[in-house]
Order: sequence, then C-alpha cells, then structure tokens
Amino acid sequence: MPRHRTPRSAPAAVAIAVAVAVTAAAPLLAGCDDAGGLESAGPTPTATGPVRLWPELPEISAPPVDYGENRTEHIEGVKVPGGDVHAVDPVAVVQADMAAHPGRVSGPDGPEGPEGLDGLDGQTARQIRECGTRPQQCPVLKPYYRDLTGDGKDELIVGITMPRQQTAILVYTPERGGLTRIMSDTEAIVGVELAGRDLVLRAVSAGIPGYEYRTVWSWDGQQRAMLPERDEIIHARPPGTAPQPSADAR
Repeated sequence: MPRHRTPRSAPAAVAIAVAVAVTAAAPLLAGCDDAGGLESAGPTPTATGPVRLWPELPEISAPPVDYGENRTEHIEGVKVPGGDVHAVDPVAVVQADMAAHPGRVSGPDGPEGPEGLDGLDGQTARQIRECGTRPQQCPVLKPYYRDLTGDGKDELIVGITMPRQQTAILVYTPERGGLTRIMSDTEAIVGVELAGRDLVLRAVSAGIPGYEYRTVWSWDGQQRAMLPERDEIIHARPPGTAPQPSADAR
C-alpha cells in the first residue's frame, strides 16, 4: 500500500527552506573573495534628460519646405516593361527627363531650371544630347540599381558629371508602366554609397575647410520621394591619416 505523507506544519516547512537556502548560498559567498569575483562599480550616475532653453521663443509659423518637394516628376516617353529598370537605357532616360523642360533656361549657357534636372548646365545638356554620336564625351556615368523604396523592385540610380567638379545624382522608380524621378541633387560629390535602402552622399563643405557634408537620403512613403533623413558635417581627414588618440589614451 502506498504510504501517506503527513503534511508538515507551516513554521517547520519555512525553517527547513531557509536552512537549505543558506547552505546552498555558502559556497557562492565564499567564492566572492576569489580573483575575478563580482565587484561594485560604484554609485550609478543619475540620468538627466535634455533641458529646453528659452521656452518662451515663439513657434515657427511656416515649417521649412522638404528637399524632395517639387523634385519628383513622371518622365514622359519612357516605357518600362514589367517595371524592370534594368531594361531601359539610362542615357535615354536622362535625355527624356531633360527634354521635358526645353524652355527652362537661365544664364548664358542655358542651364536647366530646378523643375527639370537639378542644376544641369548648358554645356552638360548639350553633351547629353550628343551621347549617341559622341559617346566618349557623354557625362552620364555607369548606372547602379537598388531597391530603395522597399517594394521589391530596383530603382535606377544615375550620376552625371558636370563642370566645376559638380555631380548630379538622380534616382528613378518604375511606376505606372514608366519612370518617376524621386530624387535630384547636385553637389561637389566626394563619394556616393549604398547602405541598405539608403543613399549616402558625401560632398565638399563650402566655406568650412577640412570638413564635408554627409547626407543620408531615404524613401519617404507619404511624399513618395527620396528625402534627406540625416544631414551632418563631419571632419574629413586626408587619405592615410590615422585619427589622433584622445588625451585619456596618451
């Protein structure tokens, strides 16, 4: 027959549990004196949040305009079968984009206006028109492809070299059987990088020697445009120059 265990009284059970816990913890407490044991890091500093200065300053009545506003446009005359931008000629795309604003000129060289290709000058415009007959002078660079919008289809990324060491960066997305320009920017480009679905532009910082602008362009689904998500000025060291150690490390 099975034995029936007599339940212990509550005080007795508590006493036994405490004794077992103390016995089990004894080796752990003894080990604290060994090398490598746990040590106190000292008091934890109190976390402080940002303090707003001059809260009485008036609010801005008109928010600044986004970079991407008025820089998106559907490109007429360009067909993209199946939404595959790899199938289109990037030079033909730039030519079609440029041709959409033939009357937008300002200055003796006739640069394209901001509603067309951003900052495109007259000399570069002529070279683009002649890419078919003078390919060695064509300023349209090798295209790159990356899904920047997250819809599973690649965008077309185009670079155009210009006078005074300027470079125009254009991004086109397949849409409604054609192409829509979702980014246009012209800078004295130091470098262009792809980081995930972001396009990172590094440009010369005008008026601040030794520094450069670093702008991260990201897709904005509400405005349906590539907009600057982060813009910063960073110290640009000459190639091969190692960073100087901090005073604490000397």
